[in-house]
This record gives sequence, C-alpha cells and structure tokens, in this order.
Amino acid sequence: MRSIGPCGTISLASLVLLGVAAQAGAEPPDTAAGTAESLQEERVDPGSPRASLTQFMELCRTGQYTDAARYLELPARPGISGPDLARRLKAVLDRFAWIDLEVTSPLQGGKADDGLPPGTDEIARIAGTEGGPEPVRLVYRARDGGRWIFSRATVNRIDGWYERIENRWLLEHLPAPLLRPGPQDLLWWQWLALPFLLLLAWAGGYVLSRISRGLLARIAARTATRWDDEVLARIGGPLTVAWAVACSYLLLPWLGLYAPAREFVHRCLRASLLVVFFWALARSIDVARQMIAASPWAKDHPGSRSLLPLGARVGKVVVVALAAVALLSELGYPVASLIAGLGIGGLAVALAAQKTVENLFGAFSIGADQPFRVGDFVRIEDFTGTVETIGLRSTRIRTLDRTLISIPNGKLAEMRVESFAARDRIRLACTVGVVYGTTAAQLREILSGLEQVLREHPKIWPEAVVVRFEKLGASSLDLEVMAWFQTSDWAEFQLIRQEVLIQFMERIERAGSSLAFPTRTVHLAKADRARAG
Repeated sequence: MRSIGPCGTISLASLVLLGVAAQAGAEPPDTAAGTAESLQEERVDPGSPRASLTQFMELCRTGQYTDAARYLELPARPGISGPDLARRLKAVLDRFAWIDLEVTSPLQGGKADDGLPPGTDEIARIAGTEGGPEPVRLVYRARDGGRWIFSRATVNRIDGWYERIENRWLLEHLPAPLLRPGPQDLLWWQWLALPFLLLLAWAGGYVLSRISRGLLARIAARTATRWDDEVLARIGGPLTVAWAVACSYLLLPWLGLYAPAREFVHRCLRASLLVVFFWALARSIDVARQMIAASPWAKDHPGSRSLLPLGARVGKVVVVALAAVALLSELGYPVASLIAGLGIGGLAVALAAQKTVENLFGAFSIGADQPFRVGDFVRIEDFTGTVETIGLRSTRIRTLDRTLISIPNGKLAEMRVESFAARDRIRLACTVGVVYGTTAAQLREILSGLEQVLREHPKIWPEAVVVRFEKLGASSLDLEVMAWFQTSDWAEFQLIRQEVLIQFMERIERAGSSLAFPTRTVHLAKADRARAG
C-alpha cells in the first residue's frame, strides 16, 4: 500500500514527472512511464486525480505553496491567500486524512462508479465541526491543459478543519526546516521533542512505580507467603518502565503525530511492554529458584536441588527466545518465514554446533544422573578437587593446588567420576608391623588390644572391624587393620585416625613389643671364611 504523507516515495517521484509533463503539454517521458508502471502495476494518466494530488503534496513538501495553490479552486473574493490555504490544507490532510494513492483514480476522467457527477472525485472524509463527516473532493477543470484541483467547497472548509489541529500554533511559528518530515514520517521538531517527552514519561513512571510498589508492599505484607514479597522486591525496574510506557501513551497526543508516525511509535511502545513482561518473567524465575531451594521439598531431595541452577538458566534461555520471537513479530518481521528458514538451516547449524549441543545434553545428563553436586569433593581421572560450577557448556573444578580445571560436559559425562561427598563413612585401612622378637602371647595381646581400641571409639561402625595377623613379612610380623568410621567429614576422619594410631602404639608398647622397621640379617658361614683364608 502506498500513501501520501510527509515523506515521498519512489512512486510519488514518478508521478511528479508525470504532472510536470502534463503542465508542459508534452507526453510523459518513457522512463517515468516505465517507472510508474513497474511500481504501480498500472498506467497513471498525467491528467488524473492521482497525478494532481501527488503534484500538490510534493510542492507542499518542498515549501512551494504558491505553486501548490494552483491546485485549489480559490473563491473569487479579495483577501484570500492561496499559499496560506495550501499550507493549511497540507497540514489538515496529514493530520486527519492519510490518503492512500491506490484508492485515488489514475484515469484522466476520474472514477466513473462513485455516484458523483462527472469530473468530481472524493478522496477522503474528515469529521466536521458538527461531528458529521465532510468530503474532501477534487474537480476537473479544463483550463491550463486540464487538471484536477480541490473543489471550492473543500477550500471553504480548510479553515474549520485547521482550527481543530491541536498543535497548529507550532505549525505557524516553527521554522520551515523543522516542519519537514524525517525518518518514519516524524517531523524534525517531533524528533527533537521526543527525547524530552520520553524523559518526562520516565520521571512520571519512576514516581508512579514508587507509589504502586508501596501499595503492593502493604498488600504483600498481609499474606503468609514470602514469594510475593520477593517478586515485588525484584520487579522495580520492569514496573518503572511499564509506568513510563503508560505515561508515554498519555503524552503522545501533544506531538500531533501523523498516522504512519503514530503507528510506528505505538509499535515501539508495544514492543517495550513486551520487554517489560519478559524482563519481569526472567526476574520471577530467579525468585522461583530461590523459593524452591528454601522449601522443605528441596531439603528432603538434595539431589534434585542441584538441578535448580541449571533449570533456572534453561528457563531464562527459553524466555529470551520467546521474547525475541515476540519482538520480531511486533516489529513487523515475518516470524513464520524466519522460523521456517531456521528449520531449513537447522542441519547446517547443528553440524557446526554439534559440540555445543553435546555439552548441553551432557549438562542435562549430569543434572539428571547426579554423579556429583556443586561443593562436592571428587576424583576425576587423574586429579581431585571441589566442584565449583556446573554450567551449560562446562563444569569447573577447583583442585587442591587452587587451580581451576574446566571440563566440557559432553566429555565429563563419559569419564569415571568418584565423589567423596557421597560416602556415609570413611575406611581406615593400614598394616601394623611389629618386630620379630615378639612372642605368640604378646602378639595375641596386641591383636586384642588393637581391636579393643577400635570398638571403644564412639564413631566406629561395629559391623565390620578387622584386626588379623596377616603374614610373616620380610622384616616384621604384619597385622592387617580395617575399620569404618561413621563420618563423611575428611577433616574429622583425620583426627580420628591420628588418635587411633597413637593408641595402637600405646597398646604395642604395653604388650612389651615395638613397631618394626625394615632390617636385614646377614649370616656368614665358617667354611666360606676358611676357603677365603
């Protein structure tokens, strides 16, 4: 659809060439006709209502109101300013009747089936001072080679329509350059005023946000739940922007935007509301994660609790994706075609990002299988450390040397992982060697003493305590000791092991023996010494 507004289009420029050619009494150039036919897909007669209307609007846009007045059927009385009426009519049409060229006749004779007398075409209707619609009509005049001009009745109504424009004072007093159209059909003065309007709307949104948050806080304080208080504490930013958008809607009429400009600004404001909605939704995901983590269910299911950070990240990614689709749709982009295009290129993207997808599924596998959680002390392949972060792409582990190792989740899901945090007790396994001079009676006393030390410890797991004479070693009598202590804290186990080993030494000394150390006895035969002599 092509419209006549403050800014011209290529099709309008073509029509200007047609109108100029008509005034010169010459045939339109082939290039202009070819452009018009290619863009409008129909031939536009140089003496048609569409060509005259286009020429009038183009002259007004360039400030040539004296020439534009030739398209008005002026009353035959003194004191009538044609250029001033042309300027006012241009402002009226821009404000109240954004005319579509496609509904304006391209034929020299005008529309034949509109029920109007021959040589008369109606291009728009504007609400009159009494509330009823008043027509804007063009009439054909054969003088000057034949052209369509605005009828005398239409010209007589210009002042009444112009008085209804809210910002007419600006139109009369601002410099001409500021009244010219800029991007998106906003006049340059409107572009300059827009930042101040948005700043004022932001100030109003901030004040209203503080007031509304105070009222909502009083309501939330009366409820027994905490989630509403948490949500309210985190949506300050989205609430301020939402109120600012509402204030912008109220302040926009002061700009007096034309129809396309008004639609553009409204589209931007609707997009801002979508941003506010998804922004608040993302904040709510954080609140939901915190509330679930502090709930009794999470305390009863510590394994599932570690999935919450990963689930929150995935939820935010989904929210961002939905926000992108909604914004593109609101801004007029063909989202369905875009999604279809993504489907066609999905295979190539998948091949290029297969490692990324592998790591993503590895993260879900780790989250579902729960081989470890954040904060666990683990051994993976040939290193040990504490799990710091389980991300969407990789897992980071802090080693005992305080270095940070990052392992892709896809690879980590296939590695052998040993989690020390999952054990419910820690094993003490050692071999105690006593000297060969120990008698059988002393050995029996030592064995019973070591077992008594273990069983008397308050943290011992009594179902499996092993103290046995294992073997005759090369330099000692080896006693096998194996026991489990009911603790999962490694620091506590180290203290238990230290105390138990010290008591082992005391029991061995009490039995009259001692701990062995590696020795070797060399026997020399007498016969060998005699031959050597």
